[in-house]
Amino acid sequence: MTTLSRYIFRKFLISITSVFLLCLGLIFLIDLIEMMRIAIKKGGTLADAMLISLLRVPSFAEMSLPLAVLIGSIGAFLIMSKNSELIIARSSGMSVWQFTRPALFVGAIIGILASTAYNPLAAGARAWSEVLQSQLSKNNKPLLTTRKASWLRQDGPDGQSVLFASHVSRQGAELSNVTFFQYDSSLHFSERIDAGSASLREGRWVLRNAAVSVQNEKTRHYKHYIVPTYLSLTQIQDSIGSAENISFWDLPRFIQIAEKAGLPARKYRLQYQTLLSRPLWMIAMVLLAATCSLQSFRFGNVQKMIFFGLITGFIFFVFAQISKNMGLSGHTSAILAAWGPATIACLVAASVLIHQEDG
Repeated sequence: MTTLSRYIFRKFLISITSVFLLCLGLIFLIDLIEMMRIAIKKGGTLADAMLISLLRVPSFAEMSLPLAVLIGSIGAFLIMSKNSELIIARSSGMSVWQFTRPALFVGAIIGILASTAYNPLAAGARAWSEVLQSQLSKNNKPLLTTRKASWLRQDGPDGQSVLFASHVSRQGAELSNVTFFQYDSSLHFSERIDAGSASLREGRWVLRNAAVSVQNEKTRHYKHYIVPTYLSLTQIQDSIGSAENISFWDLPRFIQIAEKAGLPARKYRLQYQTLLSRPLWMIAMVLLAATCSLQSFRFGNVQKMIFFGLITGFIFFVFAQISKNMGLSGHTSAILAAWGPATIACLVAASVLIHQEDG
């Protein structure tokens, strides 16, 4: 890289990183306020709320990464334009593609690191936060227990049952504040089981602090109670697990396990392709920022072009979410749902740049 390329590279890296750190701070404050409210209501402490918020923020902030790249790139272009650096570069014979190339390189590196390094760390931190929430629930401090309520129907040697869990952790292997409605082989209601938590083992649920209620009988209390089940962890993860909480490096294994079990692995494949396409998304955001900044330093419509760039970025974000929902519903393939919007965004932004550069 030339001296100018290194300078542009450093400018964009600092600008994008600063915007992303600002997003992290804002998301942490918003989540902390909500956590503190629930902690005070449920008997938790401020330290519990802060720790759980810190662990949850990296996962929440992943969605803001394209926005951070877009705003950071616009900011870097405009600062260089204000300092007449881009004007001097263009007057020396450089095309828009030459001084945009280091910025595209920054976007690609950020996308690669976001998928291969940041995502596994964020997923691990999110899993740790769920464990802490589960532990708090055991101590009668059920923080956020109503945020992920799930219903699940299962079958077992003793008959069918329907269970409700107010909080799910470890991708469905740990449930908190659980209620089992047990039915016999004739599908007649037999008993209700309320437990503080439940852990999935091989062929059984292990319930802790369980209260078993049978009609016309006194409620019985057990420190540990076993409920047989035919469910596997893969089936539970497919029903109530979240693909967003699985590390990039673990997704291929989950896809393989689900396919071998004959279960739909659509959401895991879509999440994997979404993470693979992230570098292309970052490149598209840089190109979109260039289209706005190039027009602004030529004609001076700074506010108008910034607004246009942000609105266009938001439109592409909505388009990506619609495409993702179509992929989840099975109307399109995971590859097309993940790579299609990013490819279209790159082509549109590149076309605008070509028009602005060459007329």
